[in-house]
Amino acid sequence: MSIDELIAALPKAELHLHIEGTLEPELMFELAARNRVELPYPNVEAVRRAYVFDDLQSFLDIYYAGCRVLIEAQDFHDLTAAYLRRAAADGVRHAEIFFDPQTHTDRGVPYATVIDGIQHALADGQREHGISSFVILCFLRDQSASAAMATLEAALAHGAAITAVGLDSAEVGHPPEKFRAVFDRARAEGLRAVAHAGEEGPPEYMWQALELLHVERIDHGVRCVEDERLVERLVAEQIPLTVCPLSNVKLRVFSTIEQHNLATLLRRGLRVTVNSDDPAYFGGYLGENYVASAHALGLDEQEVCALARNSFLASFLDDPDRQRFVSEIDDLADAR
Repeated sequence: MSIDELIAALPKAELHLHIEGTLEPELMFELAARNRVELPYPNVEAVRRAYVFDDLQSFLDIYYAGCRVLIEAQDFHDLTAAYLRRAAADGVRHAEIFFDPQTHTDRGVPYATVIDGIQHALADGQREHGISSFVILCFLRDQSASAAMATLEAALAHGAAITAVGLDSAEVGHPPEKFRAVFDRARAEGLRAVAHAGEEGPPEYMWQALELLHVERIDHGVRCVEDERLVERLVAEQIPLTVCPLSNVKLRVFSTIEQHNLATLLRRGLRVTVNSDDPAYFGGYLGENYVASAHALGLDEQEVCALARNSFLASFLDDPDRQRFVSEIDDLADAR
């Protein structure tokens, strides 16, 4: 069995996936026609040619433009269902999916429309593909803390459809400390917490996410190597990092996949995981991220198995479910 075949066979969890970032150009045009939304591109090929980004903000500009086609609950259902079909083909058995309600409510799309469409597709995905799932509501960090609190209130009023809250969008200049009260409220309501930090922002943002927002894992976190004390804490407490290799290269956090520090982090004992982030825009779903990383960074079979194992250990699954998947990975590793 080759390394690629091993990757295909391994059960995996995906923990850093923005559902809006799975909007492939073909579906974008289909939904635009259905909802009579005019796109600034003449065809699918033109959209793909536009996917050249200088940094996170240049990506976000196109990302938010694409979201304009998402209007009805069926649109969010179709978007999520398309991701789950692709994830199942990659061996994803559990997914913890981010969504950005403010991106839609600011356009007049009701919160209920967004979450109901996503939730119905996830329920279908459990039945059709055997993929369990949780939903993580992300606040847009380049908006105000009061807007984030209003979004949280809307989610709480809607009922128990989300497992955790997160923090995403433009990182530089928007430190986690700005959202301390919102995360305090979310935790008081029994919600888990994660946050994007240490992608373009400094290690200090990771410290704030840990100390002030009390997050259980860091999304990205690749700049932790700039602070040895931070690395030591991440190792000692096994705080997970949800790393997105192909995304980091596409956004020029690293110049090439060969320069990515995923292998370095793994070999230093950090609980790193592999994820796809916004795969429609960054050119790689979960399996492609594993394969590209394994080949470019010289990961061996044990390291690939460790990444898959970490994905479940870092998840919000309960202990029996986590152990079930870990045992399945161990059995595959032992059979080699």
